Amino acid sequence: MSPIVEVFWSFRSPYSRLVTADLQDLRQDFDIDLRIRPVLPLAIRFPEAVFDANDRRAPRYIVMDSQRRGEMLGRPIVFPTPDPVVQDFSTMTVSEDQPYIYDLTMLGVEASRRGRGVEFIHHVAELIFGGTPNWDQGDLLEDAVAAAHLDLDDLRSAIRDGDHMNEIERNHEGLEASGHWGVPTMVFEGECFFGQDRIETLRWRLGQAGLAK
Repeated sequence: MSPIVEVFWSFRSPYSRLVTADLQDLRQDFDIDLRIRPVLPLAIRFPEAVFDANDRRAPRYIVMDSQRRGEMLGRPIVFPTPDPVVQDFSTMTVSEDQPYIYDLTMLGVEASRRGRGVEFIHHVAELIFGGTPNWDQGDLLEDAVAAAHLDLDDLRSAIRDGDHMNEIERNHEGLEASGHWGVPTMVFEGECFFGQDRIETLRWRLGQAGLAK
């Protein structure tokens, strides 16, 4: 069996969106088993870590830096409408009613179970952060899922009565155990690599392990 690289990943994170193309290259270039482990965003798990109505520096920097990074990489970041997390930015309050993020995260878990996690997160994140307004309407999400060679209705049927939230909780625990809390975080043999800009460091480590194809 190929060595495992775990990827803790969120559907609200612009940096997670930026890393998807790198993950595809990683799988192509190295003999690894790339496992996508979707987690809920910090806004749901631990909102006070970033979202403070009295100190907006962290979210402002994330917006600026992710857009700059996306421009540099040729992967433009357009912040989505609707936001996958319903949040009032005037107060930083996260709504109790979340019609998108739990659904997306459970769908990601199911796609990963079917061995199509990398493809699923790539196409869905490209839709959400690619500048398409109302990405949740019509056939847009269905078409993005189909591009990953999956059927949205089939995935929804699987998550309806499934244990996907339990797996998401295990993913949260796995992320904490890795030594980090943010996304994307890649883990190889117990060593964590946080951030899209650590992909080259991970590639170096995989090369050291003799895993280049």
